[in-house]
Amino acid sequence: MTVAPAGGDNPAGWTTLVTRVLVIGGGGREHALIWALRRSAGAELLCAPGNGGIAGQARCFETRSEDVEGLVRLASRQRVDLTVVGPEQPLANGLVDAFEQAGLPVIGPGRSAAQLESSKSFAKLFMGRHGIPTAPFEIFDRPEPARAYLAQAERRYPLVIKADGLAAGKGVVVAEARDQAEAAVSAFMERHTLGAAGEKVVIEECLAGEEASYILLWDGETHLTLPSSQDHKRVFDGDRGPNTGGMGAYSPTPVLSPILQQTIETRIVAPTLAGLAREQLHYRGFLYIGLMLTEPGPQVLEFNVRLGDPEAQVILPRLSSDLLELLQAAERGQLASQKPRWRSAAAACVVLASDGYPGAYRTGLPISGLERAAELDEVTLFHAATRLGPAGLETAGGRVLAVTGCGPTLRQALGRAYEGVRRIHFSGCHYRSDIGARGMARSVSP
Repeated sequence: MTVAPAGGDNPAGWTTLVTRVLVIGGGGREHALIWALRRSAGAELLCAPGNGGIAGQARCFETRSEDVEGLVRLASRQRVDLTVVGPEQPLANGLVDAFEQAGLPVIGPGRSAAQLESSKSFAKLFMGRHGIPTAPFEIFDRPEPARAYLAQAERRYPLVIKADGLAAGKGVVVAEARDQAEAAVSAFMERHTLGAAGEKVVIEECLAGEEASYILLWDGETHLTLPSSQDHKRVFDGDRGPNTGGMGAYSPTPVLSPILQQTIETRIVAPTLAGLAREQLHYRGFLYIGLMLTEPGPQVLEFNVRLGDPEAQVILPRLSSDLLELLQAAERGQLASQKPRWRSAAAACVVLASDGYPGAYRTGLPISGLERAAELDEVTLFHAATRLGPAGLETAGGRVLAVTGCGPTLRQALGRAYEGVRRIHFSGCHYRSDIGARGMARSVSP
């Protein structure tokens, strides 16, 4: 859309290009997208539903991210030029298909391609069809055959039990012994602790190695690989405790050497993108490949069909180019024309979580110290689950805030992030104190 420049006088009759961008979601990733898009010239930002932090940087609407019809109406009514989908659920619900049917430009995969994340069994069978390295697996849609499989004498542990559907990062159990594996099967398939997401399970061998995140932007023909990053999934230091949506991240990660990245491009990225094209799975947007770096070589743990969280909070602060220009090129199938620039600085992110997360937790707790943390040089606060209450900003979920620090080295980036963390308080706040430890142990400067 075009609008006249601010001010009453316009003798030349010229107009200024304004691009109205809608970001869907209300977490830390979406705040990072809004934060990066604010630096794009001419961007007018909208968000649905947003959160307490996003509300200060974009116009927020109460439409839920799962409400596909409501979002189509919102984007049409607001004459949105580009919609960027943050979370996975609206993609699984067919939001991209609905937007494109309505003639609304949007970044993200269609419903069929979104099954790479919304169905673990679909993803594993896709990898099998296209020769993409991944752990050996079996798929079960009833608990009795799953238990019989676990009871076989030759079965080796640990095994990984995965709920087939979307479970907000909580649908994976690494079972060290048969009783743990059977308990996971019972919880998912009989007690329905994850609802419909656990009606089918994937049981696979447990891969040994180090995890890394490999994220790219794809326009259907050309892809751009984003800077390397490493997430921390377990809730406690030393990679202990249950899996979460992510307790922190850093970028770049020295474990992904140029040689290893070339191997990933050849053995994993190329067959994945070729498979999407061969099966005519419509996809324009971010693709996240969760890797296990095993001794025989990298293998795929999972696909996510959107930008990672908290990886977005360390990748986007390193982007020097115009994010809006990049996203528009991807939506138009013109990524080949883009040569994005990245800061050489490192970035590290620490997530502040509610007491009890990823289990039950309280909300509505007042948050203090944000102003003091924001005063720090090269420290950015991304709100993940906050809202404005009667007395000010308060907690509204499990992962509450992400504090990102940048610096010439990983050590300096981590120091800044943790200094920001120490200035923030809410009752029961907890966080990992060892984010980036593996990168530091390698003693490699970015």
